[in-house]
Amino acid sequence: MTNDTPTAVHDLPGLATDLVELSRHLHAQIAEVASARSAGGSLRGPTPDIDYLDGLPEINQAIRDAVDGARKEILTAQPDGPRPRSVLADALETVRAQLDAGIANRTLYQHSARFDEATKDYVRQVTAYGAEVRTLPEFFERLIIVDSEVAFIPGRGDRTLALEVREASVVRFLVDVFERSWDRAESTPFVPARSVDAAPEVIPSIHESIQKLLVAGHSDRAIARRLGISERSLQNHVGRIKARYGAENRFQLGYLLGLDAGLDSPGEA
Repeated sequence: MTNDTPTAVHDLPGLATDLVELSRHLHAQIAEVASARSAGGSLRGPTPDIDYLDGLPEINQAIRDAVDGARKEILTAQPDGPRPRSVLADALETVRAQLDAGIANRTLYQHSARFDEATKDYVRQVTAYGAEVRTLPEFFERLIIVDSEVAFIPGRGDRTLALEVREASVVRFLVDVFERSWDRAESTPFVPARSVDAAPEVIPSIHESIQKLLVAGHSDRAIARRLGISERSLQNHVGRIKARYGAENRFQLGYLLGLDAGLDSPGEA
């Protein structure tokens, strides 16, 4: 896929359970469709409210059609860090036209977008037009919701299969997931403007996410993808965390992080 309520702590287990159940339901339907496709059947889903879009041209066209028909609001979650300047330039004109037509626009990025000059320029411009942009430290999947009526979510890890969802209860759930994430996100514009000055605002939360993912046993590649950063940047962050814990190697760091799980982490240097 391409394109550009406050939650109490006791609500999170229920939210996580709902997410798991939704994922199981949708992936069961994906498996059914994949089986039908391998047997020469249609790619269309088992219900008229969920369509399966195969390949980027079909995905992008469906998103374009939905966005062009928007009347009220477009919600977008864009993970994987910064996007190319050329892509942002094209998105800028699209978002400006939407805002001029009175269509609200809210976008979620990851914290790593705060260190990219092209993204910062884009955010400054779209927020001046009236869009809202916030960032989160953790990984989230790509999501586009138009008028709380249709949502687009990935159907495969490589995002070459997408689901166009019009089932009202599922779309309401996805809107709620977006709103909960929005309420936890950090607002823009990105202040301070210089990346070196902004680092103290976001690095602690990035390091906290890295520590949790390391303890969970994720690979460097998986962690970098979840945070929207390069593996080289991840290694630099891990080096700083090792120094903070006094660890001489990754094995020792994992041991110390495991001991520290559930306790307050040492203060940032």
